[in-house]
Amino acid sequence: MKKAPTTYQADGALGEQLSFIDPPPFCPSWPKRNSLADRALKMFLDGKVFDHPDFLGACGSWRLAAVVFQLRTLGWPIDTLEIPSPSDEHPGRTIALYKLPPKFVAEAFALMTGGLNAGRR
Repeated sequence: MKKAPTTYQADGALGEQLSFIDPPPFCPSWPKRNSLADRALKMFLDGKVFDHPDFLGACGSWRLAAVVFQLRTLGWPIDTLEIPSPSDEHPGRTIALYKLPPKFVAEAFALMTGGLNAGRR
């Protein structure tokens, strides 16, 4: 039985096509008060870029990746920056730094001060 031919798109063709579509509006949900996600979001809204040890020091939890996943499912576009951090045992090791882009920090403050999501913050 023959396999169906595989078609490959030219590099960037898909991205170019999607650039003509407006991105969805920024309207995230807020995490529950005093949850780890809420505490991490406060750090992001303060403009902090942080990793697991920073989060451990601030919140006492190593669950940062799970918290970031939760915030993303709530609509928060958290960026991951992979930074090379080689060691003798793991020369290819990278660590993840997380941040909320300044554009979305500003939009979040506009949502809070504009009366949207009233009662939350």
